[in-house]
Amino acid sequence: MKMIDVGWKFENLRTAKAVGRIRLSPETVKKIKEGKIEKGDVLSASKLAGIIGAKKTPELMPFCHPIPLDVVSVEANLGEDFIEFEVEVKGVWRTGYEVEAMVGVMTALINVFDMCKAVDNGMVIEEVKIVEKSGGKSDWAEDLEGLKCAVITVSDSASKGLREDESGKLAIEILKKYKGEVVLYKIVPDEKEEIKKTLKECKEKKVNLVITTGGTGFGPRDVTPEALSELEEKSAPGFEEAVRILGVKFTPKSLMSRSKACFIDKECLVISLPGSKKAVVQNLNMLLPLVKHAIRMARGEGH
Repeated sequence: MKMIDVGWKFENLRTAKAVGRIRLSPETVKKIKEGKIEKGDVLSASKLAGIIGAKKTPELMPFCHPIPLDVVSVEANLGEDFIEFEVEVKGVWRTGYEVEAMVGVMTALINVFDMCKAVDNGMVIEEVKIVEKSGGKSDWAEDLEGLKCAVITVSDSASKGLREDESGKLAIEILKKYKGEVVLYKIVPDEKEEIKKTLKECKEKKVNLVITTGGTGFGPRDVTPEALSELEEKSAPGFEEAVRILGVKFTPKSLMSRSKACFIDKECLVISLPGSKKAVVQNLNMLLPLVKHAIRMARGEGH
């Protein structure tokens, strides 16, 4: 049992809006409007309760992260026999705000119940739901279905059978999880010509996405970026910058990675990653949802 790890995600603006209502007798609604509820101003107190509820969500929900809230707004709509609350939550963070918005609504509704229970024993809370959200993967993420993929592990020791290629096999698993078709997997030594030869083979097989692992450091045998540069037709600097930005969250040593990303033709994107398993997992989960859109752009299909 654990909270979901969101440490590999980038922070971005996220919003969520929830609504819910409580049914009351028309007589109770009239008393609320006239300010005749003994405990005080029901709507004002409930709006305040909604704000507090949204802010306190991580203390109530065991798997919710304690996240920053930039805005919590609570609106109330008084009907003939109901009160409806709308709660919108906004913030810049790595995970969404849906639960915060729903807890805000529920807290506001329960506060109405608490303040009015002495005069109305037939109240019913109903239809609490999310009506809007933005900023999460559902806005922009796509799987790799329909794309041909390849994995190239660049390692002298793995190519000689001196160690198991765990990173490359892990990359294959993740590509398949995103519905990519892996049509080629090779382990090659840290030799520029061998890397180029395998990349050319990927082009011949009409591979759309190539993931390489290893050979991106400062060592004398680390030549993966050089091999890619000699085949590059168009750079993809945002991807390679993201690898370092994400990596430095976990270790400053990521600044010594020379990971490169580029198109070797308009149908084939290559992303070179460091050789560690952690780098493979974190970076593929971050980048793969963007790949299909990137390839469409490279083909000239626009945004």
